Order: sequence, then structure tokens, then C-alpha cells
Amino acid sequence: MKYDVIVIGGGPSGLMASIAAAQQGVKVLLLDKGNKLGRKLAISGGGRCNVTNRMETEQLIAHIPGNGRFMYSPFSVFNNENIITFFENLGISLKEEDRGRMFPINDKATTVVATLLNEVQRLGVTIRTNTDVETIEYATGKVDYVLLKNGEQLPTSAVIIATGGKSVPHTGSTGDGYPWATKAGHTITDLYPTEVPITSNEPFIRDKTLQGLSLRDIHLSVFNHKGKKIITHDGDMIFTHFGLSGPAALRCSQFVVKEIKKGKSDTVKMEIDLLPTISAETLFQTIVKKVKNNPKKAVKNVLKGILSERILHFLLERAGIDIQADSQAISYDLFRTFAAICKHFSIDVNGTLSIEKAFVTGGGVSIKEIEPKTLHSKKMQGLYFCGEVLDIHGYTGGYNITVAFSTGYTAGKAAAEQVLK
Repeated sequence: MKYDVIVIGGGPSGLMASIAAAQQGVKVLLLDKGNKLGRKLAISGGGRCNVTNRMETEQLIAHIPGNGRFMYSPFSVFNNENIITFFENLGISLKEEDRGRMFPINDKATTVVATLLNEVQRLGVTIRTNTDVETIEYATGKVDYVLLKNGEQLPTSAVIIATGGKSVPHTGSTGDGYPWATKAGHTITDLYPTEVPITSNEPFIRDKTLQGLSLRDIHLSVFNHKGKKIITHDGDMIFTHFGLSGPAALRCSQFVVKEIKKGKSDTVKMEIDLLPTISAETLFQTIVKKVKNNPKKAVKNVLKGILSERILHFLLERAGIDIQADSQAISYDLFRTFAAICKHFSIDVNGTLSIEKAFVTGGGVSIKEIEPKTLHSKKMQGLYFCGEVLDIHGYTGGYNITVAFSTGYTAGKAAAEQVLK
């Protein structure tokens, strides 16, 4: 049996591509090498599934640092508001949380996956799981058939590669799509981890002094080898046994990777501003006031509440202040140093965890070789790409999934329309 469109990969972009193609009335086959579809979707957003982000298009693009501008075209076909309407029409009520993140009201990613699968089946898409693809055969400059590992040939007019990147490999994204893209003449840009915890060899990290300590509403910055600030992200972070994690650290990670890749130094300087809403001078004056009001008390008690206890004691010691000493016995210069450290807590980092431990893959099929309005290959007739296999990546917070759904829908619709011409 010949299928009009074959989608390879049953993640968010592949599911959406199958739905968009089937809505046009063509015969669709969805292949996945795993035993379950939507595995990455089921664990996204901490198991709650952050289905999209309700920001304005310009802001959305700004939160997709990896070739976000390419997304103007797919968003003109299917954007974040369309995603919200799509799910609500399927009976999933959504709620908006901080920073525009949209979640199902019941906080269950499994509901989102089940609803997408129901829609795929309702539209008559043939699903084959546990099916390994060997390669895609391109005869006479166009897609000819998909060859399975068992030797079976599946003839088709259009193939959509939705195989994901190389991150979170236990969900099935192990980079399968890159060789098929290369075979069709595509360039695969350098692959690297993004949205990944950062590693450090600082003594206090190795000693686990601050391990498990969470910091709320901080500013985290990355500097280049010349000492110039590259990027600052606000939000929360956590110290781990190997370095830094949490939303702000994950967002900074790709900048650490790129700076280390330049090879100018083995380490990159990062800085935490623990109190971004006040200046160092205001903080210093606050400390002076507290000391004047409590001259006989130990420093650690006088400054209690400025920061949480563990980080307060750590930074006081870093500033050379004895936390047990009477506050009046400490020179104002040392308090000024402490205030400066609170605003510029410097950490040398030496890289990140591996691409397999990353939430998102940086790099992929070069977008210069893809038609933005259709996601069709400029190199091979009948070949389409969507999702993380492309060289597009966003921050965590619903941006990558928005890219996946938008490119998936755009590719699926365009592939079906091509077949119907």
C-alpha cells in the first residue's frame, strides 16, 4: 500500500505533522522506533506539559536564541494562539502561569499525549511503533520510498523527518534523522547541548558546601574571556554537586558552551546578583544601619534575613568577615566588600553536562536549506523537516514545544498540499 505522506518520529512535531497532513484528507503513516508515542511530551514541563507560551510573536522569537527569526514564517501558518485553540477544541482547557507559560488545567502531560493520539487515530493515520527506519531512498532527485531495518520498502511521495535531536535519548531522540538529511544533500551544523546544567571545579562546588541550595529571583550572567558580559538571565537556580542548575542556569548554558568552544580559556566566568532589585550602595547603607542598631550582636544575627542563612554565612566568610564577631568590630570596608560580593558573586565554570543530559539540542539541519513557509527541503523534492532535528532551539518555558508544534503543523499541511496538487 502506498502512503501519501510518511512521518518519521512520534514526538510533538511528528504527531502534529500527522494531524495536519491527515486533516487535508491524504493517507498518512506515522512511524516510530519506540513502543510508545509522545514520550518526550509526557515528561515535558516536569510531567505537566508546558504546551506553549502566550507571549507576543516578537517576544517568542526573542526566547528562541537558536535561529528564532526563521520561525516568523511557520508562525504565520500556525502560531502559539493557534496551538491554544487547537487543544481547547480537543477538550483540553489550558491555564496561563508566570512568564506566559500555558499548561493543561489538570497539570497532566499524559492527558495532552492521549488527546493527540486520539486525534491522530480519529483522522485515520496508520501508526506503526517499534519500527526502525534504515534510510530514505531518493530516486531521480525526489523521495522514493522509506526503507525499514527489516528490509521492507514503503513507497511514498512525501516524507517528514521529525526524529528530534540528540538530547534526552531515552525518549528515542538519538540523532537518527541526521544521516538521512545528509544523504539528501543537507548540512548538519555543529551539535551541542543547550538547556543543560553547568559544571564547575570551584572548591566550594567540589566540597558540596552549597549543594542543594536554591536561589530565588536572582540574575545570572555569563562573561567572555575579555571580561565583557555576554548575557544575563533572571529567575531561580540551584547549586548541585557538580555545578549549577535550575531555570536561570539552563538558559545561560548555551552561552557557556559557545564561549568555551572558542578555546581562549578552559573556564568561563559567571556571576550571580543575589539581590537584583537594590544597588550595592543601598545594600551597604542597609547593613550600616543594622550594625548601628545592634552593635553588640554577632554579625550573623545582625544580617539575618538579608539572604538565606547558608549563602549569607558563605558570602560573609568569602568577604573575610568572622560571622561570630560583634558587628561593631567589623570595618565598614569589609561590609562594603560583602555588599559587592552579594551583587557580583563570581563563579568559574568549565562546561556543561553532555548533550544526552541536555533538555534541548543546539545545531541540526541547516535552516538555510529549508523553505520557511513549508519546511520543505531545498535539496530534495518531497522531503520535509520539523521539530528539533532542525537547527532551531529555544529556552525552556514552552518555546521549544511551540517550535515543534508550529513546524510540525506547517510541514504536515504543506506535504499534504503538495501531494494533492
